[in-house]
Amino acid sequence: MDVAADVVIVGAGIVGAACARSLARAGARVIVLDRGAAAAATSAHGEGNLLVSDKGPGPELELAQESLRRWAALAEELPDELGPQFPSIEHEAKGGLVVVASESGLDGLRRFAGTQRAAGVEALEVTAGEARELEPDLAPGVLGGVHYPQDAQVQPVAAAEALLASARRAGAVVRTGVEVTGALQGANGRLTGVSTTQGDFPAGAVVVAAGPWSAEVAERLGSRIPVLPRRGMVLVTTPMPQRIRHKVYDGDYFAATQSAGAELQTSAVIESTRGGTVLIGSSREQVGFDDRLRAEVLAQMARRAIAVFPFLAETNVMRSYLGFRPYVPDHLPVIGPDPDRDGLWFATGHEGAGVGLAPATGDLLAAVMLGLEAAVEPAPYAVGRPTLRGHAPGPIGEARL
Repeated sequence: MDVAADVVIVGAGIVGAACARSLARAGARVIVLDRGAAAAATSAHGEGNLLVSDKGPGPELELAQESLRRWAALAEELPDELGPQFPSIEHEAKGGLVVVASESGLDGLRRFAGTQRAAGVEALEVTAGEARELEPDLAPGVLGGVHYPQDAQVQPVAAAEALLASARRAGAVVRTGVEVTGALQGANGRLTGVSTTQGDFPAGAVVVAAGPWSAEVAERLGSRIPVLPRRGMVLVTTPMPQRIRHKVYDGDYFAATQSAGAELQTSAVIESTRGGTVLIGSSREQVGFDDRLRAEVLAQMARRAIAVFPFLAETNVMRSYLGFRPYVPDHLPVIGPDPDRDGLWFATGHEGAGVGLAPATGDLLAAVMLGLEAAVEPAPYAVGRPTLRGHAPGPIGEARL
């Protein structure tokens, strides 16, 4: 089936949805393609975190700060636009609390928080007593921490579906069950659309927003992108009266997010949901797309969570699940045009921060693509940036004419 569009977006997760909304509302004719269901892969296997607490000064924090502002606005805009019959995105400014149980850890956290405050983050140092005022069930060994009032959360699937619904209202078309198999190419070598299992989709530009599968899609379109899957697991308890008020994690979480190693990294990340369950993470490891749950990883996460909230030792686990994050070696998303493949664009590589960074990513991509003013400087997220030297994409083979 041949459908003309200004932009084809490959991937109907939350990043692809945000790109579709921003582009469509700016007047572009947009088609979103996904080989599965919308928001059914990485977006469906996360916790919906909107965080500044885990980001040091720099481009990712700037993108997160812009996205926090955008999410707060979207929490008001989307219900007005979509009506009361559409599910809530469950935006909640619950705040975050990072806790530590050693003096050295406390000193390091204080220094880190100081750099964040200089970059505009609300990072409030708390004593052990103040931490327990925020979270009365903390372990006795907690010596203090930092409270981050700006941290928030959304329900990721509902949020992605709402962004897609908004994009549809602006004229975007969403097609699921459609797998991209190759590139359409003009006489000058420019990418002019995609071939799929459901026919050809000509377009003025193609955006790869396929999360951890972006490298596979890029290769099919004649390019390379250094995105790898990084597996993470989550434990879910049975429902209980809410005893955890914030997103709470230990001081090792930031180091785990910034690790470049393929080996297993775990930290305690604990929060309650509106349904009364408690979500317990987190783990990170590079094992390709191996989707087997590992009991030893779940046990390690459970032990770390109990060290923060001892009452969890008496709580039943209802289920566990895993997902894959799109990892990039320099820990920054890739947003912008492929320098070697005219017509090809990327919005990927957000690792575990895709939900939080989605609105600003969509706005930035649309601004660069359409020549509009961008809210953040695009250069740090460029595909050919110096920090990806040696990993940068490049053309491979020849695409189909």
